[in-house]
Amino acid sequence: MSIRDRLQGVIQSSATAANVTAATQTRNNEAYHELKSRIHQGLLDRMDLAVMESLPQERLLAEIKALVERLLIEERAPINDLERQRIVQDVQNEVLGLGPLEPLLADPSISDILVNTHCQVYVERRGKLELTDVHFANEAHLRKIIDRIVSRVGRRIDESSPMVDARLADGSRVNAIIAPLAIDGALLSIRRFAVVPLKVEDLIRHKSMTPAIADIISGLVKSKCSILISGGTGSGKTTLLNILSSFIPHSERVVTIEDAAELQLQQPHVVRLETRPPNVEGKGEVTQRALVRNSLRMRPDRIIIGEVRGAEAIDMLQAMNTGHEGSLATIHANTPRDALSRVENMVGMAGLNLPPKAIRQQISAAITVVIQVSRLSDGKRKIMSIQEITGMEGDIITMQEIYLFEQTGIGPDGAVLGHFRATGIRPKFAERLRIFGSPLSDDLFDPNRRYE
Repeated sequence: MSIRDRLQGVIQSSATAANVTAATQTRNNEAYHELKSRIHQGLLDRMDLAVMESLPQERLLAEIKALVERLLIEERAPINDLERQRIVQDVQNEVLGLGPLEPLLADPSISDILVNTHCQVYVERRGKLELTDVHFANEAHLRKIIDRIVSRVGRRIDESSPMVDARLADGSRVNAIIAPLAIDGALLSIRRFAVVPLKVEDLIRHKSMTPAIADIISGLVKSKCSILISGGTGSGKTTLLNILSSFIPHSERVVTIEDAAELQLQQPHVVRLETRPPNVEGKGEVTQRALVRNSLRMRPDRIIIGEVRGAEAIDMLQAMNTGHEGSLATIHANTPRDALSRVENMVGMAGLNLPPKAIRQQISAAITVVIQVSRLSDGKRKIMSIQEITGMEGDIITMQEIYLFEQTGIGPDGAVLGHFRATGIRPKFAERLRIFGSPLSDDLFDPNRRYE
């Protein structure tokens, strides 16, 4: 027999063995899920749900564990101790938590959970997407978990309202969409937030910013300069907003306004407001614009808007121009210039028929700095640019870049290569920072100093 024939035989044998292993694993998984479903149903049949809801969490977990183990004995299931523990844990998650998602939610390395129908779940780790072996029993199982999430925050999802934004108990952002809009089955996206919020030192350690940039942005917040954070989806806008808010003095009253509450402010005097969608009859909606207007009557020192996305932009600008300096907001945009254009377009959505020059004058007077953040091709998030708004020239808002990240290439491992550097321009806000007790060293603006 030739070497080629031998190799071909080995390949065929390996493929056959792999197919057998895969088929065996599939059968084992199906048997496990069938057993777990029977145990779960038996649990629901034997437990009094009204009594269950009144028990403390620890007592309830113990009761579920004891009953599941009793049911497994009655089933006479041929399983080992590890599988027994796994079934107990899974049933506890089904009854009290979010079912198959609980192990993913307990993993601190996961930043996003993306459920693409009941049979496919992706996660994001360190900026990269990975397919998991997690799946739901069927479409009804996934819908039950979605209903459990949205009902906890007073939202609803059904055929008449097939999209919903919600949040988990830890502040993680949730978006769900079901049929008829989701053609292949219900979809669920969870944007995770760290149990311990990231601090500025963490971003410096991860090379998302430099110590020089940290000095600049902390001085901007302390001196009550209004800041707009711009970036794409998943670029780290909310994380940066949380970090900027950590520099706000504890003596100030802060009002936050969000579509789905996700900010994790550490100040003692924070008032949190959240929008409300319309009810089944299409009534009762409370928009961000209504909340911004109402917040002005709540004696805020600063207003923080989780994301500017509509007519509330005009009220935000007016607040910044009428005694609420130092307010913060985020916006979806690819560049700082695009961010200002989007704000201008959103002001137009308010229906005030203001001339473009008047809108731009309000923008240039209200916002001091635009910070651009991006998620790069290697999954890392970085502050790409800090640009100061300097005023108006004719009908155009003038800006000058203070700091930037220059990408120089891609490494052999796919990592983005580049460095942070100053442009050499000393910003106009430097004098304001000095007056407020946060002077900036001239070395911070040396264009010859580079940070890898």
